[in-house]
Amino acid sequence: MALSLDLDGVYLPSFNKEIKFNNFAIKKKFRILGSAHNYKEIRIKEAQKVNEIFISSLFKKKSTFLGFNKFNILNKLTNKKIIALGGINSKNIKLLKLLKVRGYAGISFFQKKKGGRNPPFNK
Repeated sequence: MALSLDLDGVYLPSFNKEIKFNNFAIKKKFRILGSAHNYKEIRIKEAQKVNEIFISSLFKKKSTFLGFNKFNILNKLTNKKIIALGGINSKNIKLLKLLKVRGYAGISFFQKKKGGRNPPFNK
């Protein structure tokens, strides 16, 4: 559908486990992004031929919470570009330099604070 709408890419969430190989040409700069929370989901995203994988949750303590060490282990199990996600804030953002990540993402971290400034983007 993304190609028929002439979009630049598509996002495949972790619950999308379909592995369909289409025989149509993908335009040059078309990007496929996916998210994963564990080793099995990373392998599925690799089979789906994603360009980059969001791995979560790095810091945010929820059902998919990995923490720093588990995140780092998962990061090393793939050659895909990794984007850190989950609970990133101004206090823990410096820890990302210890990980081999392409970047980081978050909603609340980048939302403009009322009467304040947006966080710096140094990546």
